[in-house]
Amino acid sequence: MSASAQTSGPAIETAGLVKTFGVTRALDGVDLVVPAGTVYGLLGPNGAGKTTAVRILATLLRPDGGEAHVFGHDVVHAADEVRGRVSLTGQYASVDEDLTGTENLILLGRLLGHHRKAARDRAAQLLDAFGLAEAAGKQVKHYSGGMRRRIDIAASILNTPDLLFLDEPTTGLDPRSRNQVWDIVRAVVAQGTTVLLTTQYLDEADKLASRIAVIDKGRVIAEGTKGELKASVGAGSVHLRLREARQRPDAERVLRTALLAEVQREPDPLALTARLVARSATAADQAARALGELTRAGITVDNFSLGQPSLDEVFLALTGHATGHRDGTGRDPGGPGTGPGTKEGEVPA
Repeated sequence: MSASAQTSGPAIETAGLVKTFGVTRALDGVDLVVPAGTVYGLLGPNGAGKTTAVRILATLLRPDGGEAHVFGHDVVHAADEVRGRVSLTGQYASVDEDLTGTENLILLGRLLGHHRKAARDRAAQLLDAFGLAEAAGKQVKHYSGGMRRRIDIAASILNTPDLLFLDEPTTGLDPRSRNQVWDIVRAVVAQGTTVLLTTQYLDEADKLASRIAVIDKGRVIAEGTKGELKASVGAGSVHLRLREARQRPDAERVLRTALLAEVQREPDPLALTARLVARSATAADQAARALGELTRAGITVDNFSLGQPSLDEVFLALTGHATGHRDGTGRDPGGPGTGPGTKEGEVPA
């Protein structure tokens, strides 16, 4: 069935999903509903359980409890039906580094049942769409990280899937390559494919996903649209940049008193952020009062702004820590942990 085929109901539904590895409870009762035809973000630090969830949904692991369905098919009892509708791009490139880009895609196309000419034509089509035509004859081991990720995603959509799992697709990539991968994701979804995107990059989830589940320690701790998640942790955020770093402790004290809010020191020694909570005064009134108090205290502010909380602030408020490696392994117990990707424009169906 093609990705453009009409599908009623959600692409993914899980209820009470549990997976353990020895004494580690990688998933601890995960409930998800992923609408078809969207990018759904699974956001959390390494070790949160994201990869474990993907591997269960892709039928690579059996759950120890709960249920999971993909387009209505049980991932345990109807695994073949699920596999016929999904594709997975994991954290490591899955192509053969000793083969060229063209050879990799032709080989995989043949394994998927394409005749030789059809496999060659599809390979050429994807290499061109992903900006790899000039490198088509080079061995993949000579590709950059972004190019490797691009060829990996191309391999995942040789047969256009109804559901594409992208497990941390931009880990380790430079900003330009990350933007190229984001363009690919948008193009794939425009063709009708549902994408489940796992990431620890908050800006990635913010830019791509229409709904986001925040997962930490094997549990979904929040779920909703970006706007809903941001609204759940406060009325807004005050961001300011001082003229002199020596005034930051005084500015921090004034803001905390004026706003009755926690104040966060940014990596920039001149910057502070305070998250506002909804009270009788509007966020704008609170911010104006705080700016007045700073001026009266003789603190010079070069830049002052009021905006919606960022996903970074949402995650920090929900979990008590930032995204990133939560332990020394930097791994999710369900799978490996790094990957590479890229291209603008449409991806042929």
